[in-house]
Amino acid sequence: MAKLGDRVFDNGLTVLDTEANAIHITSQEAVDYTDATSTSTLGSSASLSIGAPADRTGGGREVTVAAISDGSVAATGVASHYAIVDTVNLRLLAAGALAASQSVTSGNTFTLASFTIGIPDPA
Repeated sequence: MAKLGDRVFDNGLTVLDTEANAIHITSQEAVDYTDATSTSTLGSSASLSIGAPADRTGGGREVTVAAISDGSVAATGVASHYAIVDTVNLRLLAAGALAASQSVTSGNTFTLASFTIGIPDPA
């Protein structure tokens, strides 16, 4: 069976902990930074907090993205995905589906529950 040490996982996930500084809610899964921050974005928050890598249930490693309570909605639509970005280096670092889609209206705020992003052990 293949094996990767925690250090290998942690160095990949640490980028989220150390470089990510904003989260966007998007109308589709973002494919790059411009898509995440311009084309598909419905709103964003700079109050992003991501924990250090830790053990993942079932094997591997994960980071926890803290709940967001102050997201600013910039466009009306249905938010179905999140995009975590590094605005300093103009990078999309992670994107995925929200636990549930939500209708949002420009000028309002949005919230997100905490969630994890992980890398499973190799098969």
